[in-house]
Amino acid sequence: MSTYIDTMHPERHAPYEDIPRDVRDFLNYLGAILNRSPRTVNAYYIDLRLFFKFLLRERGAVPANCEFDDIDIRGIDTAAIGSVTQSEIYEYLYFLKNERQNEPAARARKLTSIKSFYRFMTVKSNRLSEDPAKDISVPSLKKALPKYLSLEESIDLLKNIQSDFYERDFCILTLFLNCGMRLSELVAIDLKDFQEDTVRIVGKGNKERLVYLNAACLDALKHYRAARAALGNLQEPQALFVSKKTGRRLSARRVQQIVDRCLQSAGLSGKGYSPHKLRHTAATLMYRHGNVDMLELKEILGHAHVSTTEIYTHINTEKLRKAAKSTPLSKISYTEMEPEKPFLGSEEAAEDQRQQN
Repeated sequence: MSTYIDTMHPERHAPYEDIPRDVRDFLNYLGAILNRSPRTVNAYYIDLRLFFKFLLRERGAVPANCEFDDIDIRGIDTAAIGSVTQSEIYEYLYFLKNERQNEPAARARKLTSIKSFYRFMTVKSNRLSEDPAKDISVPSLKKALPKYLSLEESIDLLKNIQSDFYERDFCILTLFLNCGMRLSELVAIDLKDFQEDTVRIVGKGNKERLVYLNAACLDALKHYRAARAALGNLQEPQALFVSKKTGRRLSARRVQQIVDRCLQSAGLSGKGYSPHKLRHTAATLMYRHGNVDMLELKEILGHAHVSTTEIYTHINTEKLRKAAKSTPLSKISYTEMEPEKPFLGSEEAAEDQRQQN
């Protein structure tokens, strides 16, 4: 089974050799016209490949003993794609839930891939006249609050780094915790991206933004760059974060391992923290302690819409606490309001009357 992303060089694409021509054209449209990132296009590739494998199996077009992953979908033509029905898409969603045990968010994403593909086939390329996915609604998902480290946990993480390249790993964590950048953004940084107290970040959809660096980031970068210059074996001299052993750019997976190891040494493993949670941590600390408003936070994080950033409005517990205390009724106590005589209900009043008689 081919893959679309070259993990060592995420900007490179592997050939689309195992999918129908129409799907290949759609992925090229995403990358070349809509300027979607390679990882985003890869997600569509995987989702649509799975859907068409399911379709052939569901229609009995492959031998019964054929392994699911071995199903060949290259022969699916435009007519077959156009013959897909709404019922088959619903069957696919049922398959995702029961055979693949996909959670609602994963099912919603895969349905979105199908809807985008058929929109391309009908609206953008006019290859089909009917869209079987048009009237299928993506289920509304429960919005979970972002998971993040507290201020105390963040300091503990920075204090307990165990590494044979301390300057580099301290710098990685400092940038994550202060700048709120994504993992893919951090590993892609080159030395030329820095100018004075800013760094140019290339985010989702190849959208560029400038991130301002505070004193902690600049100090960490100064120490790391001095240690980096002393390596002497740089194979990718333009890359900011490199391997001490090979001198090549660190992969996203390697940075994940570094973060995991540092979390473990700080006693924070097993709590669901990850590089992405460090991004949430940076945003949370800015919002809670820095009085950063939503529009500013949106620009810092590189969100396309402020609605994505609004999840952080729900985590400022101090503001919520103050709001609850602000009502004029908040100072009324039970003892102040307790009546001098207890209330007698109808049965109690009748019994009291009988005793008096």
